[in-house]
Amino acid sequence: MNELFFVLNVVISLGGAVALYKIFGKNGLFVYSVFGTIISSVATCKVVPLFGSAITAGTVFYASTFLVTDILSEKYGKKEAEKAVWYGIAGMIFWVIGTQMMLLFSPVSRTEGVDEHMKALFGMVPRIFSSSMVANVCSQSFDVFMYHFIWGKTGNSKRMLWLRNNGSTMLSQAIDTTIFSALAFVGVLPIDLILSISISNYLFKALVAFLDTPFMYLARKVVPLNEKRSMGETKSSTEQLEVACA
Repeated sequence: MNELFFVLNVVISLGGAVALYKIFGKNGLFVYSVFGTIISSVATCKVVPLFGSAITAGTVFYASTFLVTDILSEKYGKKEAEKAVWYGIAGMIFWVIGTQMMLLFSPVSRTEGVDEHMKALFGMVPRIFSSSMVANVCSQSFDVFMYHFIWGKTGNSKRMLWLRNNGSTMLSQAIDTTIFSALAFVGVLPIDLILSISISNYLFKALVAFLDTPFMYLARKVVPLNEKRSMGETKSSTEQLEVACA
């Protein structure tokens, strides 16, 4: 069933990012960036078998955040894409602070079992967080830079959108996987397992990058609902001014 869940995860994650963009505009993409960054950090603690390989359960969630920065780069420019990266980091910081404060509380006797499970899960948070934060900043910043570098070489061509999208993301994912695996798993897991997870994670991230191409082309065509309203309000104000002047 993991293979089926992987396909569903890809469709829901990438489709959800575009849906949020349609409904809320670029603010929806900022929300998804925070969500994807946090949930992928939690899911990294879980390693699952998939198509004969071992990957972390957060692979798709994290890979989908690169679609977000690419959409922002394509439609709003470099500064807006960089905002999404830092919003995700800010969300992670407060999430870590919140989980660690939560663990400081002593539970009532009937929930001690639950507390032990929460400690087992969130006890890894500081190392996972710091590893994710460093990898995230490096890879996402490189993604934004490389997207605009390729854009500068190819121009604002819809025909070359796939190159901007895939080229920047696949290179960035390699940086992210290398940094995160080295910081998060060395000394915790056997080296052979780390290498296996790293290679598998990268291959599946690259696959998600390839699969997000149709969603990227769709997002380029999407006009968010709030932007439609803004255009309508501007047009209405202009018409009222013209009537008044007449």
